Amino acid sequence: MKYRTILFDLDGTLLNTLDDLHAACNYALAAVGEPLRSREEVRRFVGNGIGMLLERAIPGGTANPRYEEALDLLQRYYCAYDRVKTAPYEGVLPLLDALTERGYRLGVVSNKPDGPVKNLCRACFGDRIAVAIGERAGIRRKPAPDTVLEALRALGADPASALYVGDSEVDLATARNAGLPCLSVTWGFRDRDVLIAAGATALVDNPQEVLAFLKEKEGSCGC
Repeated sequence: MKYRTILFDLDGTLLNTLDDLHAACNYALAAVGEPLRSREEVRRFVGNGIGMLLERAIPGGTANPRYEEALDLLQRYYCAYDRVKTAPYEGVLPLLDALTERGYRLGVVSNKPDGPVKNLCRACFGDRIAVAIGERAGIRRKPAPDTVLEALRALGADPASALYVGDSEVDLATARNAGLPCLSVTWGFRDRDVLIAAGATALVDNPQEVLAFLKEKEGSCGC
């Protein structure tokens, strides 16, 4: 299979956002008098959007009487301080440049709200990413296939020649729901054993290996 379009997850795949998410989560928890969470706990909690992050972090989840207040605080704090420590993983920008030079169409799909997704992509990637889609009205968050399908539509891309790249079990489920193959990365928010248990069959340990994977696929189809 020769892929022509590559859709990337954002957090844990292209951007290391963990420290800023951890800070925002603990700001909200402290403000409502709840115990703080460790960086490793937050690492395990992310992947299904800000609301689910807080649901997992706050005692009692959504049944906590101060959940909605804490969620509003978390969202406000994160919108204001989402790029304090956030940065592309090492090797990501050269990867995106190499893919662009090779003619791939590139997009991002994320469980963040649509506005912050677009802002982060512009700030961190410049014009390297043609389309960035997040959750918004009428676009359900992953693992629903909506963001993927919307990105493919916006790119004018054929799903039959598209590859999904992500770092979590949510990404594996999203790719399955959208009918796309998934390449799992091990440098993000989930460990290799978690990905394999979730059904990952193609894994890479650094961004350079993404290029090697694509080259192998192109060679195997005689292109």
